[in-house]
Amino acid sequence: MIDPLSEVIGLLRPRAVFTKGISGAGRWGVRYDDFGHPSFAVVLDGACRLAVDGQEPLMLEAGDFVLLPRTPGFVMSGFEAVIPDFIDPHIAAQATGEVRHGTQEGPPSVRILGGYFIFDSEDSGLLVSLLPAQVHVRGVERLSTLVKLLIDEAAQRHSGRDLVLTRLVEILLVESLRLTQTSDAPAGLLRGLGDVRLAEAIRQMHADPGRPWTMAQLAKEAALSRSAFFDRFSRSVGVPPMEYLLAWRMALAKDLLRRQEIDIAEVAERVGYGSASTFSTAFSRYVGQPPGRYSKTTPH
Repeated sequence: MIDPLSEVIGLLRPRAVFTKGISGAGRWGVRYDDFGHPSFAVVLDGACRLAVDGQEPLMLEAGDFVLLPRTPGFVMSGFEAVIPDFIDPHIAAQATGEVRHGTQEGPPSVRILGGYFIFDSEDSGLLVSLLPAQVHVRGVERLSTLVKLLIDEAAQRHSGRDLVLTRLVEILLVESLRLTQTSDAPAGLLRGLGDVRLAEAIRQMHADPGRPWTMAQLAKEAALSRSAFFDRFSRSVGVPPMEYLLAWRMALAKDLLRRQEIDIAEVAERVGYGSASTFSTAFSRYVGQPPGRYSKTTPH
């Protein structure tokens, strides 16, 4: 069975994992500016407060896992009132070793393992927009184990390190995101997959993107009327069904063109266009340049 979530993560191509330890003690608070890259953290001991821009503040405690696919600005602090110190996330990302906030001596009130990675896809903005802005999971040992494995692997220089890190991050993403794959999740792919009827239509789009889908056919896959399907899909996923299908087809087309393994006519057929010229027109309108030029000028 086609798994849309795994396909999206596969196209995002996470890579270049960076990790470090973070701790805090006494009265402390830090304000990180917008970073843009995905980041993650697991709380090992103690507790702290996390307030991500645009999200409800969280109280994090031992065993908690947090994933921020876009990492906007946020404040992390202890529980005493304090004016947070500003930190440039791009400079902080270059730091090695454990970062200590607040009182430098004595036992910390919280210990965290955290890190970030990079999506190597030009379509990361589109694909990440389908994911929730903030994932918070409590008490799932598998996630803590994955983060510890990431930290251990990142600290070593073993053969195959990059491949292992990439696969661990992919697993970490799937594990954390599927836990929020519910009908009451924020609008996006996970909420759509949490709806049994919509999930079937989404799976069919991913399983056969080359099929000339119509709204009526997709609604039939979801066992809904056209109007009910359109409204339910748009509300749950955040975009209308045919817009989602177009975005997915174009993401696949870009990936195929980057690989340069097949010609434009076959790319067109695989993503649902009857001719290379029709595909070229649609691709140029969507991407801003014809597929031939995109294939030649895009890094592979």
